[in-house]
Amino acid sequence: MDSQTFTLINITVMTVVAWIVPLQFVPVFIWLERKGSAIIQDRIGPDRTGILGFRLFGMVQNFADVVKLLMKENIVPANVNRFYFMLAPFWAMTVSLLPLLVVPFAAPLDFAGRTVRFQAADLGVGLLYILSITSMGVFGIILAGWSSNNKFSLLGGLRSSAQMISYELSMGLAMVGILMVYQDVRMSSIVEAQGRLLTAWGHTLPLPHWGIFLQPLSFLLFLVASFAETNRNPFDLAEGESELVAGFHVEYSSVKFSLFFMAEYSNMVVAAFVIATLFLGGYQVPFASTETLRQNPQLTLSLLCLLVALLKGTAGLIFYKIGNRQRHLYAGVKRAEPFLFSGLCFAVALAALALLAMGLTMGLPAWMNGVLTVFLQVLCLSLKVLFFCWLFVWVRWTLPRFRYDQLMKMGWKLMLPLALLNLLVTGVIILTQK
Repeated sequence: MDSQTFTLINITVMTVVAWIVPLQFVPVFIWLERKGSAIIQDRIGPDRTGILGFRLFGMVQNFADVVKLLMKENIVPANVNRFYFMLAPFWAMTVSLLPLLVVPFAAPLDFAGRTVRFQAADLGVGLLYILSITSMGVFGIILAGWSSNNKFSLLGGLRSSAQMISYELSMGLAMVGILMVYQDVRMSSIVEAQGRLLTAWGHTLPLPHWGIFLQPLSFLLFLVASFAETNRNPFDLAEGESELVAGFHVEYSSVKFSLFFMAEYSNMVVAAFVIATLFLGGYQVPFASTETLRQNPQLTLSLLCLLVALLKGTAGLIFYKIGNRQRHLYAGVKRAEPFLFSGLCFAVALAALALLAMGLTMGLPAWMNGVLTVFLQVLCLSLKVLFFCWLFVWVRWTLPRFRYDQLMKMGWKLMLPLALLNLLVTGVIILTQK
């Protein structure tokens, strides 16, 4: 196989992966939303729907919702602009999957004389690509609001367009801050630069060279703008139920409504990936560069096993606590599922600890060095993304919705001046370090 064919196959596979990853995160995100809101509001959340007695802690409810939406009547009002009415949900869903094409999931791996890249497109304009694609997502909302021929839908679309203009400026200026400190717009180069320790005025600090430490204000501005761009509470004015019934998607039903629903969660997953990549080192493991991990396979295996053991052990304790709580809430009803999952998690944690003890003494083949590093880096990036997914849920069920005038004032009178001030301070600091 020649190099061009191998590269084409690599790009094709990673393109499919970049499209599939957010689709796999969406059901997990929906489950996290439901259970997270239940925890915050001291409720149980979905736990009734099951298959052969297995409820998966409410996860099966997602499958029931899919079946329900597919079987609902596909209603199209008589006075809509049919072409754009049908195009809007597909536009929103398609655009939501595009930004991950430039996000690297792990460092490139040299294998059998070939370089395997875990990134669909290593564009030289990666940051600009993300900014341009994310700004196109609002067109789906505008088309839905205008083509529905409904005043509530139209107001939702207009609100979303004004909101996008207001907060896209702050998001772009926050990206400029990242561009100034890393001197590159290529996503892979930005992630690679975050693999070393932080230096300031010739002194090395015990902190990773992450964007959150170099640009803390840019991180906050980008995070807030991401909430606004994804129409999440407290910025969900495009679909404010108390004012606009449901906003831009009030006339949609069945599969078209589900596409808008999935697009919203896909956008949040993509936003979590972008934030983790720009500000939390992406796939980089704190205090362990890619070269260090590949040169020390025992260290890589130990970190991987330790991380898996901690995650599974924590999950086992959570499942055990859930089982005890359900036994208390449902008198006379015994549910073995939480205890079964708790036992499986503890078993995996013990197996990871046993593999950790073996990995410290046994020799590993050379080809495993890079493979273990890829697994560890993908797991590290996934944990960072899950943290921001939970943050989206946490904020939604904690803060009330803004009034629309408060939303616009915050975008133009607070965030935009802070973003400009951040660029000024960043430029001064860069000049003083030369």
